Formats: sequence, C-alpha cells, structure tokens
Amino acid sequence: MHRMEAVMHGRTETDRKIWFSMWFLASVATFGAAFFPMFYRLIGSRNNHFRRQADLEKQIAAFLKKQGKEPPTTSEGFCEMNAKAWTAAIILVIPAFAITYLLSRDLLTHEKRQDKFLASAFPEKMFMPQTIPIEKYALITIVTLGVGIVYWLYKIVNMYNAHFKAHREIEKEIVKLMEEKRVGESM
Repeated sequence: MHRMEAVMHGRTETDRKIWFSMWFLASVATFGAAFFPMFYRLIGSRNNHFRRQADLEKQIAAFLKKQGKEPPTTSEGFCEMNAKAWTAAIILVIPAFAITYLLSRDLLTHEKRQDKFLASAFPEKMFMPQTIPIEKYALITIVTLGVGIVYWLYKIVNMYNAHFKAHREIEKEIVKLMEEKRVGESM
C-alpha cells in the first residue's frame, strides 16, 4: 500500500498538464517549429501514463490477491510509440494526421480498458471514461482541407489533460477503497 502511495505521489513528473495555447502560439511564432516539441511531449506523456497505468493495475491485482480475491485480468500491454521517430515524421505532414488519430484512438481504448479493469476490481464503485468523437474530428479536418487538425489537436490535448486529472482522482479513490477494505477485514 505504501508503495502505491509513493508511486502516486511521485507521478507529478509524468502527468503534467500540457498547455495547447502556449504550444500553438509558439508554433505560429516559429513558423511551425514548436509543433515538434509539442508532439514529442504529447507522445512521451502518453507513453509514461500508459506505463504507470500498467504498474497500477499490477499493484491492484497484488492487493486483491492478498485479500484472497481473484484479480481481474490486466489489460494487455500497450504499444509504445517512439516519440522521436513520430515527431520527426511530422515534417512530412501526413504523419501528423496519423499521430492525431492514433493519440485519439489510444486514449479511447485506454480509458475503456481502464474502466473495465476498475469495474471488475472495485464493483462497488463506478468510474466513467470519456467519449471521443474521432469521426467528428476527422470529418472537420477533411472538410477544412487539413486546417481542422488544429482543433482536433486542441481537443486531444484537453482530453489527455482531463484524463490525467481524472486519473489522479481515481488513484486517490482507489487508495481510499483499499484502505477501507483493509480496515474492514482487520475488524
């Protein structure tokens, strides 16, 4: 339990908020050059967060085993994106659309898996994933001949920021639920 709390308190480095407006204005001022570090940071944050989620699931499974309960199956490993390669690829423009799509899809898949895992680990608590209308954002991007990707990126950054914030709350709730279960069983 203390290890989980230590991991959660040490997370401030990996789940930092990304300020889209700052990166966008810097990109305009640098004629697009600031998009490279923005994509790199966004992909890196995604990778770090998904790694942390896998660790959290392992810790919850270990806790449930100690409680004598069958832990839910952990979600299969995520496919880590090579931040440097994908970031370098946006110079060709088309990969920027692919990255945008993959970041959207990956967050949606991640949240569904996380919700399923948490619902089976803690059936008494309900966790709600976000909905991400990928088709809507893709359509806006196509209709605007690619300019809509700026809006899509803005929404992705906001969704990741919202997910990181919700995840911090979920972690606090998990610690609280685990503490309650531990205290309830020791009585």
